[in-house]
Amino acid sequence: MRQKVVSLGLFLLASFSSAASDKNGFIFWQLPPQINTIGKEGQEHLSIIPAPVAIQLREGVFKFDSTVVIVPSGNGEVQKLAGYLSDKVFTPSGIRLTVAKPARAGGKSIKLVLNKVFSKIIGDEGYQLEITPAAVNISANKPAGLFYGIQSIIQMLPPAIESKVRTGGEIWELRAASVTDYPRFGWRGLMLDVSRHFFNKEEVKSYIDQMAKYKLNSFHWHLTDNQGWRIEIKKLPGLTATGAFRVPRTGTFWTFEPPHPDEKATDGGFYTQDDIREIVQYARERYVTIVPEIDVPGHSLAFIASFPQASCTQLPYHVNPGSPHADEDLVLCAGNEDNFKKLEIILSEVSSLFPGKYIHIGGDEADKRFWKSCVKCQARIAKEKLKDEAGLQSYFIKRLEKILHSNGKKLIGWDEILEGGLAPDASVMSWRGSEGGIAASKMGHHVVMSPGQYCYFDHLQGDINIEPTYAGGGVLRLSDVYRYDPVPPEGGPGYILGAQANVWTEHIPTIRQVEYMTWPRALALSEVVWTPPDSRNIDSFLLRVESQFPRFSNAEVNYAPSIYDPIIVPQKDGKKLLISFKTEYRGLDIYYTFDHTFPDKFSDKYQGPIEIPKGASEIWAITYKGKMPAGRLLKVAIDDLEKRLQELI
Repeated sequence: MRQKVVSLGLFLLASFSSAASDKNGFIFWQLPPQINTIGKEGQEHLSIIPAPVAIQLREGVFKFDSTVVIVPSGNGEVQKLAGYLSDKVFTPSGIRLTVAKPARAGGKSIKLVLNKVFSKIIGDEGYQLEITPAAVNISANKPAGLFYGIQSIIQMLPPAIESKVRTGGEIWELRAASVTDYPRFGWRGLMLDVSRHFFNKEEVKSYIDQMAKYKLNSFHWHLTDNQGWRIEIKKLPGLTATGAFRVPRTGTFWTFEPPHPDEKATDGGFYTQDDIREIVQYARERYVTIVPEIDVPGHSLAFIASFPQASCTQLPYHVNPGSPHADEDLVLCAGNEDNFKKLEIILSEVSSLFPGKYIHIGGDEADKRFWKSCVKCQARIAKEKLKDEAGLQSYFIKRLEKILHSNGKKLIGWDEILEGGLAPDASVMSWRGSEGGIAASKMGHHVVMSPGQYCYFDHLQGDINIEPTYAGGGVLRLSDVYRYDPVPPEGGPGYILGAQANVWTEHIPTIRQVEYMTWPRALALSEVVWTPPDSRNIDSFLLRVESQFPRFSNAEVNYAPSIYDPIIVPQKDGKKLLISFKTEYRGLDIYYTFDHTFPDKFSDKYQGPIEIPKGASEIWAITYKGKMPAGRLLKVAIDDLEKRLQELI
């Protein structure tokens, strides 16, 4: 049979069939259901994210019909995966794939096979996929690999596969191919902050389900902070009775009024331990490990509001509703032995709920000025012969590590836990750039890279005049995330476990907005941590991202279409202000106006740097793909461009 060998780094052009809009009115370009891009050498490529390590495309297709049998071999876990695939296909197509024992298999089949001999090439999470017109064979060393192979064939099916109801008119088939695939890193993560805004268990499960589709496997759950304590601790019910609720406020976070006297705290919620077990099991079935975070000794106002004696001041406080006041900087008293007794209770119960290796203890942004003026903290420094308050933080973290070790867990924290000396077996999550991660790696500690400039998904992903306003941070576009490499240029991966993106939710009040800020940027992260660097190509990736948009719509998952939006770039030519435009997605036409009218394909077309007409106060711009509008309308004041230029200088 004739084969085409695909080089994954060479995809520059697209083959489009028709344009359509989703339920939000965003334009996406419908591509053939399985083969979505054509490389500069005319080679076809499957539209899979993250891009597999190696693909060979073959002639022919495997067609789904009622005669297809799923044949699982192996343990009961493989049987469950067979049922998962059968249900996934049945919902939108109406085609019920029978799950049968090998002895009953006949005709066309989809085989799920655990290797009898461990393949070092694909490891624990890799898989090999063989598709012919007569059979689909997914083999792996472990069930996780089978699950990821299933995700790849789901992406090869029409976008309607993500529909929650029966659809019609689709051709349910797979292109014949051979795929060998395995991840670059073992830690492929997303963090969701549920303290600043609470999301219920069904919303959390939906988020986990979506990330698993793209082979992300670590869900970092930020459960506690100044704005809410979200996990039930049986022996300390006050943590949720008080700490899980704050006074209701609407508007812009960090501008809210503090609680009024006698105002009831009604906004919030928490997860019961039964909720936690349900979500953990749901994640486990999708091969996602949950890493819970109990953020201490800073970011602990919800703890302190529940137990006023826990702070150095020992004064009563309210859970912060999102207002800018000094209470935000409170820390747990490191000289108060009762705090360690409570933390032992908390971490022991948390450890019993989460089967994963790691418990995250935060450790970031602890304001040590409270410790400097605290008699108990200074006494602790003297008794333990610590150098200073940085040494006191190290002491605090090391005590938590001992508690976690006694519960069979490992400690991981933000890179501030390096201050004063790192706990012996601690792992570091590096968010203030990559320096902390590099330093920890050189000391022989495991590291998860999560630098804000590449991995903070609460940052804007497009122009502030289009995107929802964020009160801080910069712009983090999809292409910026894609160009990130967790491995520093001066050395190999060493102790780097992988990378993670973080969704901080001060300005993200709903799960729909969480989705919008996550997708498609998390697609870029998934490819960064899965696909070999030399197999990645931004143009191929953007085409494959585009093919995911109708899938998001069918799954009723919100996403940002920012890749189509015009990007405005001010520049100076002597004393004259000029305007240039660009786009993330290549090949778009840009049209603009200065007269406060909506631009369209009959307006002036951008050809190069534009000189601003005398008296113009605003420029409006929009992108087109062929004859159809693609991006959203951008309106920018000329005065604002002057300010932006000064910031660039």
